[in-house]
Amino acid sequence: VQLQASGGGLVRPGNSLELSCVVSGLPLKYYAIAWFRQAPGKEREGVSSISTTNGRTYYADSVKGRFTISRDAAKNTFYLQMNRLQPEDTAVYYCAADLGGRLLFQETWYKYWGQGTEVTVSS
Repeated sequence: VQLQASGGGLVRPGNSLELSCVVSGLPLKYYAIAWFRQAPGKEREGVSSISTTNGRTYYADSVKGRFTISRDAAKNTFYLQMNRLQPEDTAVYYCAADLGGRLLFQETWYKYWGQGTEVTVSS
């Protein structure tokens, strides 16, 4: 099983960035993918999730209206479009898979994790 996150970088406040997570080798067809982030000195937190069963999505309040999670099933790739980025969005972003297909951000549900991609929002 492999989750490969990419797309991080340095952006100015107000700008956008799209993260990608390529998923391979999962033993089930239906699962959930979530994006988590960990800012310096802070605990990791859930950002957004999507179910491959029904396409439902879930967002943390802090990113609602700014971030959009999506999926390209043909490419087994999941995206996190991040708009109107703010300095408080600076973090290492991880994608993770929950074989139970749940959307909430209980970390113990997520058995498989990507390596993380760093996002820095700064002027």
